[in-house]
Amino acid sequence: MDETLTLSLTELTGQLRARKVSPVELMGAVLERIDETNGDLNAFVAMRDREALVADARDCEERIQRGEARPLEGIPLGVKDLEHAEGLPNTEGSLIYKDRISDHDDIHVARLKAAGAIVIGKTNAPEFGHTAVTKNLVYGVTRSPWNLERTPGGSSGGSAAAMAACVCPLVTASDGGGSIRIPASFTGTFGLKPSYGRVPRGPIAHWDYDETSCYGPLTKTVEDAALYLDQVAGPSPYDPKTLPAPGLSYADALGEALPSGLRIGFSPDLGYAVVQADVAAAVEEAVGVFDKLGHRVSPLQSGPPWMGRHWGLLGLFELAARLHEYLPDRESEMGRAFIAGVKTGWEMTPERWRSIGDQRVELNRWCAETFERFDLLITPTVPYDPPPAKGPFPAETEGRPQPVAGVASFTIPFNLSWHPAATLRVGRSQLGLPIGMQIVGPRHREELVLQAALAFQRERPWHPDWPTRWSDGGR
Repeated sequence: MDETLTLSLTELTGQLRARKVSPVELMGAVLERIDETNGDLNAFVAMRDREALVADARDCEERIQRGEARPLEGIPLGVKDLEHAEGLPNTEGSLIYKDRISDHDDIHVARLKAAGAIVIGKTNAPEFGHTAVTKNLVYGVTRSPWNLERTPGGSSGGSAAAMAACVCPLVTASDGGGSIRIPASFTGTFGLKPSYGRVPRGPIAHWDYDETSCYGPLTKTVEDAALYLDQVAGPSPYDPKTLPAPGLSYADALGEALPSGLRIGFSPDLGYAVVQADVAAAVEEAVGVFDKLGHRVSPLQSGPPWMGRHWGLLGLFELAARLHEYLPDRESEMGRAFIAGVKTGWEMTPERWRSIGDQRVELNRWCAETFERFDLLITPTVPYDPPPAKGPFPAETEGRPQPVAGVASFTIPFNLSWHPAATLRVGRSQLGLPIGMQIVGPRHREELVLQAALAFQRERPWHPDWPTRWSDGGR
């Protein structure tokens, strides 16, 4: 493997601008790495023409030589297969869309391209992003480079596997209930779900009302995430739910010191999560880093309402509305577990809609009170080790039953509440698999979350420890 691919995004952009690495050489290394790894990982599921990619890389090289380099000039980019990239398939992991080719870029993809990135192909995702295990009937199963028998998570599983295995230096990801943070935690990468509306979505084909899904960075390091966010944040007329421009550079904000004496709330379980013992111990030990840095870490006295079942029904109701025209005639083209879930969307009633709204108000009240007392909140990211590559999720952990959607016990609340939340690697479990810690900030304070994550990264760096070699795991 070309050692250039082990560099972080910010390291690599510096090397490109300094002409120590050429975009053409980088593109060749990425394409060779995909060839080496995809039989095992299945991270990339569709690719652009290779001659066109090399031609694009030459154009970037000429721009660098002229002194006109953009922030991501010549960086290969993998786009998650729930998102549009012009000229590439957009199957959303479903056979009903297996022949669909995008005729446009999603807004954030267009912004990354405008910053100099070169879209090379699509990364795998579960059918319509409905689960945290990445497999589908179109492209099959994606596996973790840490252990090929395990999942890299979902729904951004292909992107996470490609990032952790040093296949591609830049990928897209999205998060409606943990789909950035769960795979980032499972693969030891850094992931940030921004405040709802920070990064524009669309142009959208269907209006949604659950308002939980966000685009955000899934990267090797905190600095990489800030660079990514600087390129994509800001309003778009195609998405009326986007926030105004943040009024700062996230990369510049990382040059400022984390404010001193922060009040940090810590909860090992939010009052309901069932957490694997070694995961709990690793996160509790990692929280001590902030004590060491002079911040005040205190336990939370109460947790938010657990809305896993309601969150699931809300999302499935939206999917049922979107897919009803294909049912029942094309039901056989969809995964059994997926279609069974979609059918529960018909269980939505006015009473249940009201109940979800009432609980979301209660969640918002809890968040408001929590962030009056604390500047940041820390929890584990995922309560247990990654499940098998094909699933299922565990029904219990160490003899204790898991709640509905237990894999997302710590992530779902902050999709529903719209708070920024990041995950970073704090160690490995007894099985040698990465463990993630979640840092949650007040709404619209991505820069504070990033500064806290960077402070931890400097004390406990994980880069460049990446799984670049593996055995076949006995498959």
